[in-house]
Amino acid sequence: MSAKAERLHLRIDEQQKALLEAASEAAGDSVSTFVLKAATEAAADVLADRRAFLLDEEAWRVFDEALQGPAQDVAGLRELLTGPTVLDPPNDGASR
Repeated sequence: MSAKAERLHLRIDEQQKALLEAASEAAGDSVSTFVLKAATEAAADVLADRRAFLLDEEAWRVFDEALQGPAQDVAGLRELLTGPTVLDPPNDGASR
């Protein structure tokens, strides 16, 4: 591994800093090491499905046919995506 020469500067609030310090201590890492590991893993996850998409010939044919076909409704999906979630505030005024 080559020497690290680049810097990344972040502005965070007190709560974020305290959270990162507590988590890094629990992991046995410095805050810098912890944040770098977490950010690198998150970046790799975001890019993972965009870098390579390998299918054999038959799987590609099936995939391509699915892409060419008309969109289909999935039972319950519209309601799931438009209905209230556990993150929405309750309607009855009671706190969670």
